[in-house]
Amino acid sequence: MRLFVGNRRDGSRLLSSAIATAVVGFVRFDSPWGQAVALGATALSLWWWICYRQLSH
Repeated sequence: MRLFVGNRRDGSRLLSSAIATAVVGFVRFDSPWGQAVALGATALSLWWWICYRQLSH
């Protein structure tokens, strides 16, 4: 099972969506849900950034 796509175009879309979700979580960081969303989306963004950098095409 793959957790990331195989091309840079779709990878950049996934990465930008995760970053936007993290920003929304940080806007509402004062609530427990905002903290959970911010931390989860940040972790996912970092993971997808590592995967994105490994793509060659």
